Amino acid sequence: MPAGTRALRLSAGLWPDGKRSVKSDLARPATWLAGYIADLPTPFDESGALDLAAFAKLCERQIEAGASAVVVGETAGEASTLTPAEHDSLVRTAVELAGRRGRVIAGAGSNSTSQAVDLTRRAETAGADAVLSVVPYYNKPMQSGISAHFEAIAASTTLPIILHDIPARTIRELSDDTLTRLAGSNRFIGLRDATGDVTRPMRLRPLLPNGFRLLSGDDATALAFIANGGDGCISTVSNIAPELCLTMFSSCRQGRLQTARYLQNRIAPLVAALSKENPAALKYALCLLGFMSPTTRLPLVELADAAKADVASAIAGIGDEDLACPIESWHDRRFPTGSAATS
Repeated sequence: MPAGTRALRLSAGLWPDGKRSVKSDLARPATWLAGYIADLPTPFDESGALDLAAFAKLCERQIEAGASAVVVGETAGEASTLTPAEHDSLVRTAVELAGRRGRVIAGAGSNSTSQAVDLTRRAETAGADAVLSVVPYYNKPMQSGISAHFEAIAASTTLPIILHDIPARTIRELSDDTLTRLAGSNRFIGLRDATGDVTRPMRLRPLLPNGFRLLSGDDATALAFIANGGDGCISTVSNIAPELCLTMFSSCRQGRLQTARYLQNRIAPLVAALSKENPAALKYALCLLGFMSPTTRLPLVELADAAKADVASAIAGIGDEDLACPIESWHDRRFPTGSAATS
């Protein structure tokens, strides 16, 4: 096992052979919930059916790169277009493939509390290690309703819960007060913050229990979020360049900020291209790399030619060599001893 991958797995609560150190480490503090974790897309074949073989390849790529976990059936996974049975199949496939090498986080959100409870229970039955539960969308609940929604989910399962705050898609946001109140229960182990507010880790750390994890959900601002005390990112772009993203994270954590900023600048055009029409753009990018069909389900449609050109240009700008560069070789290859970027 490459040294860089071994170090990432140790820091994620896994032994070098991939065995989980203790089952209880799923609870808070969830040391495994860190670094870059890919929000996996759901591959469909040209008929629109699940392509589980392609999905397994995406999972394997992330685990082999050193990611501590994968997210299944969430934003990038077109969760709202999946049947419960399809969602179950994705979770089971990821669990079987990851084995003891990594965690599986199942998307289990809905704007209906009863449906969210059902998805959570099904994810637990399918073997997920945790669920990612989004703020209820469309209904525009009050903060008291948001809190009651998540408390009902927690009462329905033994799985740890990661909260997902993404007001661009839900309209309502998870307020700091509601978050800190929920975090008082050790059933809630972390937050995926897609607000773009990079000051939130600094503001929340003094208010949250030790071990509660804060992860960005916005690739464009993730590095600043991590530098301000965040624990990582649940990411779209790491589907394309997991090694590069994991190295950017470790560089930031080690204080090698010039290296981290360099890597961020390398992926910035790709982040911009993918964010315009996610997940259709992500699927097209992975199609160009030979991983899957670009097929989406309605109401999502194929990218326009201009957007396709942006994605292709962004991938070409990084280069095939950089997309698969081993974690431990980045500093030596890109920043020889004595260069300005080694600090």
